[in-house]
Amino acid sequence: MSALARWIPRLVIATAVLHFCWAFAQPNAWADMAGDGLWRTAADSGAPEYFEREATVWFTASGIALLALGTLSRHVLRTTGRLPAQVGWYLLALGVPLCVIYFPGTGSWALPVIGLLALAAARDGRPARPE
Repeated sequence: MSALARWIPRLVIATAVLHFCWAFAQPNAWADMAGDGLWRTAADSGAPEYFEREATVWFTASGIALLALGTLSRHVLRTTGRLPAQVGWYLLALGVPLCVIYFPGTGSWALPVIGLLALAAARDGRPARPE
């Protein structure tokens, strides 16, 4: 298991944590959504605060998805000693379109960078060392 492979899950988890932090630090609509009872609070696209609510939901949802990818890749790495190439491909599939649409206004560039690092780490086929 290479040092790079050990860092990929950490980087993905750190990106997830940043997403959660940003979901609460940016101008968000959590208070409004909670006040409306959360049920269908981001469904009315004509509401004046719709885009704040949508951003709040998507930052949180993508944080959960990144956390799942990071923790699952950490588990697979610890179990098999190898990082699956799929981790890199998934990060590229998420990050490249976001970079094309939003760059440079967001941190979406981090996903393709981590994705490329993950693909490089996945090429390392050495067996795991006991930790």
